[in-house]
Amino acid sequence: MSVSLTAAAARHVEKSIAKRGSGIGLRLAVKTSGCNGFAYALEFVDASNPDDACFETHGVKVIVDPRSLGMLAGTELDFVREGLNEGFKFNNPNAKANCGCGESFAV
Repeated sequence: MSVSLTAAAARHVEKSIAKRGSGIGLRLAVKTSGCNGFAYALEFVDASNPDDACFETHGVKVIVDPRSLGMLAGTELDFVREGLNEGFKFNNPNAKANCGCGESFAV
């Protein structure tokens, strides 16, 4: 299963990479943290590692390390605006529980 971006998320990532001035895509990873055990980690990357999985949606690459892939397979990353707030929303079919902020989860 892949990891994908909505059109809105892809546009936001493209704009951010252009503003940054370099980068091949966005790394999505999982780290141990948060109130539910795991948290999402996002960073722009200039190069991928040989064992990374690379998915491309709407012309934007999403890079996932092998350790995180099992928890992120099938995830869709969206970029939403709700009132004055905006940010990424993770639609992860592997998450069994999410915290109120939406940034930590349990599997």
